[in-house]
Amino acid sequence: MTDALIQHPLHNLRVVEFEGIGPGPLAGRMLADLGAHVTVIARPGSQQVMREFGDTDDNPLRRNKTVITLDLKSQEGVDKALALIANADALIEANRPGVMERLGLGPAHCAERNPRLVYGRMTGWGQTGPLAQTAGHDLNYLALTGMLSLAARTGEAPVVPPTIMGDAAGALGLCFGLISAVFDARSSGIGRVVDAAIVDVVAMLGAIVQLARATGQIDGPVPSPFHDSPFYDTYACADGRFITIGALETQFYALLLSKLGFHDVDPASQYDRTQWPALKARFEALFASQPQNYWSALLEGTDVCFAPVLSIAEAVDHPHNRDRAIYQHTASGLIEASAAPRFSALVPDK
Repeated sequence: MTDALIQHPLHNLRVVEFEGIGPGPLAGRMLADLGAHVTVIARPGSQQVMREFGDTDDNPLRRNKTVITLDLKSQEGVDKALALIANADALIEANRPGVMERLGLGPAHCAERNPRLVYGRMTGWGQTGPLAQTAGHDLNYLALTGMLSLAARTGEAPVVPPTIMGDAAGALGLCFGLISAVFDARSSGIGRVVDAAIVDVVAMLGAIVQLARATGQIDGPVPSPFHDSPFYDTYACADGRFITIGALETQFYALLLSKLGFHDVDPASQYDRTQWPALKARFEALFASQPQNYWSALLEGTDVCFAPVLSIAEAVDHPHNRDRAIYQHTASGLIEASAAPRFSALVPDK
């Protein structure tokens, strides 16, 4: 098997994507990056949000896709779309519930042409429920799942990176659902609808934090290791930049104390919450005494669970990211992330 095929395990998957904004196109790109043949049906003109976010030939969400423009308000446009769907394995749409049905492109219409089709529906709130017909965005979906509340210390406003936790998680959930259903459809001959609601996917991905909550480590009456401890936090440095420490395990915490010269602190007392306020103050003062580069030189590459807080432009040039070619620049200078995950042969060629 050639390396190209190894890196593109979805090379025999055919997808029709009705272009929207955010998670729908991202899901299509995830599939296309892994070799799927994705045909994007774009609307004539462009939406305001799409213009703001780069509705151009260099749009990174169109990477590795074939783009055609159809007027779905005309019967000719709908007929051409149905012709593409007839030969597809999967479909992606990200409209409000009912829009595709009114266009004559709902699941029932498509099933007449292709009963094996997997019909992927990407929404924030889902196809059903009291909020199904209302507008929303990433931040709103995170808020309703309870996950946003975990991004803040008591009394502070929660903040999360835009689009990553909601939109991107939803896109990944849609991909997972589509591949699962296509896998079955190829043996059963029966297609299905995939209702990929961001609120559902984000809540599901919160399984680990829900476990932490169940054991009293977060969202409870006692100080949280994730919000209040000295060994899991973001710290300001002398140059106004930041670093992160995540030494949750005792062996990593012991190494951190040693590296920082805190030889008077017993690693075995790591989870004695009464000691956290005073010890966190010591951590804050020490980290604020030197610039970020100093702490990177001392701690990066060790098991203290450390990383500097970098801008995206800086992340491109970090040695680890550069070695793995995580980022790349387009011809116009945009920064894009490479396809993930990566694949290799189970038995390497000799």
